[in-house]
Amino acid sequence: MLEDNGETQDLDKAKKEAAAEKDAATSTPAAPATLAEPMNETQEAPTDVGANDTTESSFEDPEKDTEKDTAEEIPEEVPEETADTTDNAAAENSALVEEVAVETAAEPVTEATSTEEDAPEEFAAEEGSENTEQAEPSENAAAAVAEVTDDAAVQETPNEAGTESESIDEPAAQTYEPVRFQELALPDPLVAAVDELGFEFCTPIQGRSLPFSLSDYDVTGQAQTGTGKTAAFLITLFTRFWENPLQTEQRTGTPRALVLAPTRELAMQIEGDAQSLSKHMGMRTVCVVGGMDYGKQREELEEGPVDVLVATPGRLIDFVERREINLREVEVLVIDEADRMLDMGFIPDVRRIVLQTPHKRKRQTLFFSATFNDAVMRLAQSWTIDAEHIIVEPESVATDTVDQKFWLVGARERQKVLFQFLSHAQPERAIIFANRRDQTHRIVEFLRKKDIPCEALAGDVPQRKRMATLARFKEGKLRYLIATDVAGRGIHVDGVTHVINYELPDDSEDYVHRIGRTGRAGASGTSISFVSEDDAFNLPALEEYLGTRIKCIQPDLLPDS
Repeated sequence: MLEDNGETQDLDKAKKEAAAEKDAATSTPAAPATLAEPMNETQEAPTDVGANDTTESSFEDPEKDTEKDTAEEIPEEVPEETADTTDNAAAENSALVEEVAVETAAEPVTEATSTEEDAPEEFAAEEGSENTEQAEPSENAAAAVAEVTDDAAVQETPNEAGTESESIDEPAAQTYEPVRFQELALPDPLVAAVDELGFEFCTPIQGRSLPFSLSDYDVTGQAQTGTGKTAAFLITLFTRFWENPLQTEQRTGTPRALVLAPTRELAMQIEGDAQSLSKHMGMRTVCVVGGMDYGKQREELEEGPVDVLVATPGRLIDFVERREINLREVEVLVIDEADRMLDMGFIPDVRRIVLQTPHKRKRQTLFFSATFNDAVMRLAQSWTIDAEHIIVEPESVATDTVDQKFWLVGARERQKVLFQFLSHAQPERAIIFANRRDQTHRIVEFLRKKDIPCEALAGDVPQRKRMATLARFKEGKLRYLIATDVAGRGIHVDGVTHVINYELPDDSEDYVHRIGRTGRAGASGTSISFVSEDDAFNLPALEEYLGTRIKCIQPDLLPDS
């Protein structure tokens, strides 16, 4: 019996061990399932394992040891299978990511960077473990693809919106409703002077800038000479001084406003306009420029208080260094033709002058330029605070009021064609532009031999003669003026019917400045440009600047040209 019982017990043990192994094998698939679950479900896994241990705790101690060994072996085998699965998944994930990277290679770098940075953060927040991240490669890759697609869609949308807004804004920028001077609440003496000059409506640069400048805002204005910007800043100055008279006695040589101009002609023109506008207001304007008698200018400064000082940089520095002009009480600083000052190398002098004026927070600054490239814009930003930027497109000046013609003329035939045109068409008043000073003198000499009266206006002409020549031209006593670009900047004469470009300028902006001498104040004008083998290469740049195709024709020498 004992032997039989012992065999029976051994048989029972064997059966129990087989049953335990079967139960353990049956419960094994549940373990890997929890590994692929999210974090909260994964944390429940120990509870399931504990339950199995409790169920199996009814076995005797030897069987417990056997089951523990079996249970310990199962977790070691399962992670191996999971690791294999994870490795395969990681390989699939990397391959899919590579495909996504190839498909999105055309996308901006910022998009790819944001996608790569955002995706791991989301996975870390959702999964919480590396094993879980590797267990769902396809979902993660799909999410990455979706994010890249969404980012691309988002980026395209603002661009489209920006394009639409630009197309909407363009007509508004081009549309200008004329503003009457009467609507600006100007002082009565100033309005009377404007009426006497025959002006009723503001030009675009005046109508857009005056509401801001009259409210003491800084203004940067982009407009050609001849668009009325001189009157825009002069009206601002005289209105400010009329409404805010000084409470203390003004010292000699201490102006309330400083206007800087690049050339003597332009400075003197500004002085003349200022005197015309302020003749009923009792305000005084003084001009100091190089090439003129220094002693007489000093005497003029000492005659009394100066409201507006118009100056060229070089001569002004002479007065400041001798302490005969004090700029510490300047209320308004006006910089005119800033791009021309930059071209002529005056900016270092202008910087020295600006440093002599009060800080930009304690003064108003009006900054005007025909063009605003990066260099000019940096100057404007350094000398102004939150300035209102006003733009009057040069294309409107070039095309709306000026009939532009381009004649094919050989370099050796230019003098002959010019003489024939002046003889047959006999324009009422014309300016002929040349690129160099020596060329202007040769043209004058040639035309005089043909009994056509004309004068040169160039930098090497003495200042007094230049002033006399310009005065005769304004009065109509001189019909034809031969000028360079620098000298031509100061020519503000109404009634110029023709501008002739004896040579195409090297700079497209100078072309617009040249033809801006005609077609002023709403009047029509004609420009004729000689195009020869020497300067035809300038045409593509000029076409791009004007935004229109240029058609060159044979000279039309009929009287109605």
